[in-house]
Amino acid sequence: MNYRVLGKSGLVVSELCLGTMTFGGATSESDSIEMIDRFLERGGNFIDTANVYVSGKSEEIVGKAIRNRRSDVVLATKVRMATGSGVNQRGLSRKHIMDGVEESLKRLQTDYIDLYQVHVVDHLTPIEETLRTLDDLVASGKVRYIGCSNFLAYQIMKSLGISDHNRYVRFISVQPQYSLVSREMDREVLPLCLEENVGVIPWAPLGGGFLTGRYERGVEPSEGRLTAKAGESRWELRSTEKNFAILDAVKDIAKEADKTPAQVALNWLIHKPGITAPIFGASTLAQYEDNIGAAGWKLSESQWERLDQVSALPSEYPYRFIEKFRREL
Repeated sequence: MNYRVLGKSGLVVSELCLGTMTFGGATSESDSIEMIDRFLERGGNFIDTANVYVSGKSEEIVGKAIRNRRSDVVLATKVRMATGSGVNQRGLSRKHIMDGVEESLKRLQTDYIDLYQVHVVDHLTPIEETLRTLDDLVASGKVRYIGCSNFLAYQIMKSLGISDHNRYVRFISVQPQYSLVSREMDREVLPLCLEENVGVIPWAPLGGGFLTGRYERGVEPSEGRLTAKAGESRWELRSTEKNFAILDAVKDIAKEADKTPAQVALNWLIHKPGITAPIFGASTLAQYEDNIGAAGWKLSESQWERLDQVSALPSEYPYRFIEKFRREL
């Protein structure tokens, strides 16, 4: 396992982050704890959860698994989504964040959270209120670093500017959807993060399972995440001709490298400039073993370039216009 510094900080994390969204739901508690044990034994130290995953059960399981080795783990969780039916049990208000952090600390059986992330932007609450609250949590010692998730580029930059102006702690990371079949972040978010030294920890690095190689053209799945009728990983969004062309390249390279498609797709992402640590999840121990096999090696330069080119976004304005003049200088 290799390690990277997370954003503009001194926090060192493993090149893969273990996601726990299924823990306590699709993944049993015993298998969840076994995955964490195996991950830490392999050298992983970065674990991501959220207060709403399986109604808080994920946090409880993570807390139980790491309570005797807390200092070995960089623990990340999130706040923003509804945790009840009350009007103040959602969002990024000072009240909901303060209530949320206390509840998470109890479930996680710890007195601090390494990386506390706002799950998605809240258009009701002024971002100044949110950032001031997060700064207070860092000052209190209950939180050590802060990050955001599912923010637009201008929202990230606005937040960084407000934090710098007011001398608040700033976001050291962003958690967006990013994979070979979802590269929209290339337009604005990833260049911003490179410029401002914000760590990127992508979710859905396998496109909701599409890049595992289990799916075929014209054959709609009857089970799994891609059967969902809503959300980012539903079949109608994934089953495009371009995505299948990407998958074809992944499968070809997997044969060349004697790896699985999932390992190839994750390895491409691990070595993408600007990416700190993809967040991989697994419902079963077999899936976990497949995914963890993406760490500790590197695709050849030609293999990496082939995947980068086949998955690239189309050339569009203003990027092609700006690039033309950049090359002339």
